[in-house]
Amino acid sequence: MTEVTADKNHYLVVDDDQVFADTLARSLTRLGLTAHVVNDPAKALVANNHYQPARIILDLKLEKHSGLHLIAQLKKDNAKVSIVMLTGYSSINTAVEAIKLGADNYLCKPASVTDIIAAFNNPVGNPNAQVAEQPPSVNRLEWEHIQRVLEENNGNISATARALDMHRRTLQRKLQKKPRRN
Repeated sequence: MTEVTADKNHYLVVDDDQVFADTLARSLTRLGLTAHVVNDPAKALVANNHYQPARIILDLKLEKHSGLHLIAQLKKDNAKVSIVMLTGYSSINTAVEAIKLGADNYLCKPASVTDIIAAFNNPVGNPNAQVAEQPPSVNRLEWEHIQRVLEENNGNISATARALDMHRRTLQRKLQKKPRRN
C-alpha cells in the first residue's frame, strides 16, 4: 500500500446509529473538516484503507460487534491514525482496554464536536485531572460490572444473564437505564 500523508482534518466516523453519525459528520464539515461515515466493522476497514483518515471516531458498540475488535486492525492498516472511542456504554474496563489496544482517547456520549476534537488534540494524559471526592456508587459499580460481563459474552444478553445469575428480563431492564455518573 502506498503511504498517504494523513491530513489531520480528515475524519472517519464509525457508528451504527446512522442519524448520530450523519449529524456528527455534518458538524465536522461545518467546521471545514472532511468526514466520511460508515456503519459497520467491515465497511470501517475498507474506508480506513481507502481514505486513510488521520482521525477515526469509533463507537464502542456496533450492533452485535465491539469497536474494541477494530482498533488493532485500523492501526495496522493506517499506522498514523488517531482513534477516539466514543460510547454510550462507558465503563472503566472498556476505557482501559480501548487505550491498551491503541485508542488515543475515550469519551462518553453525549460528547460535543468540540469535546471530540479536543480529545484528538490532547492525546497525552492530564496529571491535573479531577479526582472524584467519593468512590462510585453501588449502582455505578453494578452498571460497570454488567457491561464487563456483557462484553465478555460478546453482547449476548442470555449468556450474560446466566453468568450474573440474573433473569434475562431483569438484566434487560437494568440495561435500559442510563448509568449514574457518581
